[in-house]
Amino acid sequence: QVQLVESGGGLVQAGGSLRLSCAASGSTFFLNSDTIAWFRQAPGKEREFVAVIRTSGSVVGYGDSVKGRFTIGRDVAKNTVYLQMNSLKPEDTAVYYCAFKWGPTAAGTPSTSYSYWGQGTQVTVSS
Repeated sequence: QVQLVESGGGLVQAGGSLRLSCAASGSTFFLNSDTIAWFRQAPGKEREFVAVIRTSGSVVGYGDSVKGRFTIGRDVAKNTVYLQMNSLKPEDTAVYYCAFKWGPTAAGTPSTSYSYWGQGTQVTVSS
């Protein structure tokens, strides 16, 4: 069983930055080549892939809408995966979720492939 808890969301003006964290517990999966991803969902829209990383720390990829602005990484000391979001736009407003999947995966793998999810954290970008 894997538990995921997101934090770091909030309200920010367009052009600003936020850093989200995903704290994982319940397994020693960080020793294996499993996968953690960030997704987001805006009101009335489908859940959208944002970024994905292997638990080894190897970055797999980003969604097209966030490339060049967002960075996914692993904080080994804190045993978390972070999402650094820069140059935020109003269209980035959404609930952001981290998700875990056993084994490696490719960027853009559907959200239905992920077995464990956090509760989400709200990010609101004002214009």
